[in-house]
Amino acid sequence: MMMQQKIKTALTSALIISTSLIASAGGYKKNIVETAVGAGSFKTLVAAVKAAGLVDTLSGKGPFTVFAPTDEAFAKLPEGTVEALLKPENKDKLVSILTYHVVPGKVMAKDVKTMEAKTVNGQNAQLKVTDGGVYIDKAKVVKTDIETSNGVIHVIDSVILPKEGPGTIVEVAAGAGKFNTLVAAVKAAGLVETLSGKGPFTVFAPTDEAFAKLPEGTIESLLKPENKDKLVAILAYHVVPGKVMAKDVKTSKAKTVNGQELSLKVSDWGVKVDNAKVVAVDVAASNGVIHVIDSVVLPE
Repeated sequence: MMMQQKIKTALTSALIISTSLIASAGGYKKNIVETAVGAGSFKTLVAAVKAAGLVDTLSGKGPFTVFAPTDEAFAKLPEGTVEALLKPENKDKLVSILTYHVVPGKVMAKDVKTMEAKTVNGQNAQLKVTDGGVYIDKAKVVKTDIETSNGVIHVIDSVILPKEGPGTIVEVAAGAGKFNTLVAAVKAAGLVETLSGKGPFTVFAPTDEAFAKLPEGTIESLLKPENKDKLVAILAYHVVPGKVMAKDVKTSKAKTVNGQELSLKVSDWGVKVDNAKVVAVDVAASNGVIHVIDSVVLPE
């Protein structure tokens, strides 16, 4: 029995030594969690990942791009914040914060550009490339391209925090995934700042399928700079000042931001906006509400 134990111990030691040699020779690459543990400068992050139950996820196939705050970054948070987040009753909030630091896919430093990046949290983080370096929201990227077996880590000097509650109308639309044409049109029309403003607004939002019903070439034409005024007029026709929830909608005329009036019709068959049918209601945003429609409505 003693001899068997010695053989088992010897084999285990040999396996550990072999694994270490392979790793040092570049034959074995650690996953994101293992890499963070081994680095020694992400102890708070690793503790948070464990408390959030995300170890298996971030050790999985991926790939993931992780913007990893150092221990010093976590130390910048108000006193008691980390301790509170690690409590079991705050697990959902912790998961929300950690997943806001993760972007699906493997994005290397050379591929980063000023843009919005959709995080695993579901919200968009703002990536900004400047002469002074790269920022994600207000955190500076201080080290890049730490490759792992299931993605890449970029080190940041501050913890970034997702917005609490729903985002603005533009952010909610962008995050939904079914308003890509609408979001592109809002950007081309220069209305992002307006529809991200205080409001409140009620937006009757056509889906991508709704835009696809327009005659061929219409969207491409409207997105051209020379047709910006026409695009603005159409988009503004989908927006009513104030926050009008579904329960408050009745058969009436509604004055739009365009200046013209929409026809609202409530019947046993549902609600129509001009000739478009409302297919989903009361999508909350921080500065208003979105009702989804199945067709683009056009001003006269």
